[in-house]
Amino acid sequence: MYSAWETNDRRRRIALANEALRLSPLCADAFVLLAEETAETPAEAIELYRQGVEAGQRALGPAPFKEAVGHFWGLLETRPYMRARSGLAQALWATGRHVEAIGHYREMLRLNPNDNQGIRYLLAECLLKLDRDEEVGALIDEYGEGSAEFGYTAGLLAFRSQGDTAKARSLLRGAVTMNRHVPTYLLGRKKLPRKLPAYITVGGEDEAQEYARRYGLCWAGTAAAVEWLAANTGRNKPRHRS
Repeated sequence: MYSAWETNDRRRRIALANEALRLSPLCADAFVLLAEETAETPAEAIELYRQGVEAGQRALGPAPFKEAVGHFWGLLETRPYMRARSGLAQALWATGRHVEAIGHYREMLRLNPNDNQGIRYLLAECLLKLDRDEEVGALIDEYGEGSAEFGYTAGLLAFRSQGDTAKARSLLRGAVTMNRHVPTYLLGRKKLPRKLPAYITVGGEDEAQEYARRYGLCWAGTAAAVEWLAANTGRNKPRHRS
């Protein structure tokens, strides 16, 4: 699997993943790679991720699910299982199986509340898109962090529930200090690039692009939120986003 991850040759990656499974049928990471590289339909991806989750669970046995709750990622052997489960949840969400996806995310956070994978962000996005605002707010409060993603989302939640209040404006100002580029993309002052960034820079334009790509519809779908954002960040009126 390490060789598969390191090569840039897609055919060789797939061959190495299959070889890993020949050597060890419980290699969860091999199923993850095959889901990413070979699945031609969402159903195929879900099935491969599910096989990865099952393989990872069998490889671990029952003990870690009882004894390692709270620091699950700290055990190296749990990580293939967690990678497979994250992939499964994302694939389920993409096919409209929202309840199942959210259930997986919540269980992953229960196992590993330190959340080394950033599952809380995926869960927050899902909940917000389902208008489950109270649950999003509770998640943000639970982690109490200073990320741009949660900062802008907290501002949007405050505006949704209370309108243009001092609290909502304060949250928005705090978010802007974390990443000043986000309003530019939410307001359509700059177009989102077609290619996803290879990595995210805290406070950078790539982080802003990722936020706008994932949360843009939530802002646009909240009455007057985009206009409020423009008025309170000095960006003037929003442009139409193509």
